[in-house]
Amino acid sequence: MPPSDQTRMLLVEDVPQVAQHVRALLTSQTSVKLLDVLADGSRVIAQAAELRPDVIIVDALLQGRIKAPEVIEQIRVSDLGTPVIVLTVPQQPVAVDPERGIHGVLTMPFSGYDLVTRVTQVHREFGAATQAGGSRVLSVFAPKGGVGKTTIALNLACAIGQLDLRTVLIDGSLQFGDLRALLKVPADAPSILDLPTDRIAESDLHDVLWRDPSGIDILLAPPRVEMAEMVTVRDLDKILSLLRRVYQAVIIDMSPALNDVNLAFLDASDTILEIVTYDVTTIHNTIAMADTFRAIGYPATKVRYLLNRADWAGGLNPDDLPRALGRTPEHHVVSDGRLVVQSNNDGVPFVLANPAAPISQDVMQVATEVMAAVRQPVGSGL
Repeated sequence: MPPSDQTRMLLVEDVPQVAQHVRALLTSQTSVKLLDVLADGSRVIAQAAELRPDVIIVDALLQGRIKAPEVIEQIRVSDLGTPVIVLTVPQQPVAVDPERGIHGVLTMPFSGYDLVTRVTQVHREFGAATQAGGSRVLSVFAPKGGVGKTTIALNLACAIGQLDLRTVLIDGSLQFGDLRALLKVPADAPSILDLPTDRIAESDLHDVLWRDPSGIDILLAPPRVEMAEMVTVRDLDKILSLLRRVYQAVIIDMSPALNDVNLAFLDASDTILEIVTYDVTTIHNTIAMADTFRAIGYPATKVRYLLNRADWAGGLNPDDLPRALGRTPEHHVVSDGRLVVQSNNDGVPFVLANPAAPISQDVMQVATEVMAAVRQPVGSGL
């Protein structure tokens, strides 16, 4: 199974020997995947829109009706949001110039190490440069059920949508489809399984996303438990990569388990919003997860704690929670059992049913704080 950080590459090359050389260099490694080789510059934009590569390599000596400079310019002014590496020779040096759409240069001859290093470096640096003003992936996670995770995820997604940020919510509880039940979605509604497994294009989202009356788009879990096994980590990598390009906010309602699928969600997340309550079992599991996240290598800043039902300590000393966690939870949401139950039964998020309620105001505050890094203008609709 490919690693979750695999970089997907499109090569624009009209010299068969060079294309074959690149293919051969990539056969013995797994960090870079060659999606396709295009010899015709006129096909680049359409093919890139369908394949959604992470990096495009363009030969500076590309011949044909559309030559390399025009191809690079077309990529730069498109909405692909993909960095370009120019392949050249020592006799024709090329300078890195992001303003002209050139994010990296690879000079022939080059080794497999040179190729992989440059592709992954450009992908990483381009992502770091654009992430602060681009999309943000937020996983809503809890190490124990019954803490209000799915309710928080739905209402948080709606609250973020109220901030004029284009938002999609993923039902990451692939086995049981918690959002399907909460929103009373018909069993025959499209799910994540209806997306293509080979090539996912933006146009595929039109027929698969559930348009909730609240105004957000939802990518639903499979309709039956056994179907969850049909979703692979590779599928999720491609889906999340595409959603990042289309949406400013990608919210994932996760299940409590730690498996390959959930680790893929967590790895891809900019922020993990972990739900905790005044409950000894929840606190115990939260501490265990903190140790696990440290072992994985997640920085402490990647995890933010949300204390749900913050106004009801259930007999515990409120000071015990920050002592146990080693920090004070960044977010607090008060309880409102009557509003939450009624809203859930009606299938209407409480932030919309009663936006003036204290619980709704708390969730709106969380939305504002976790999405503060997103500054780019709202994109056009699908």
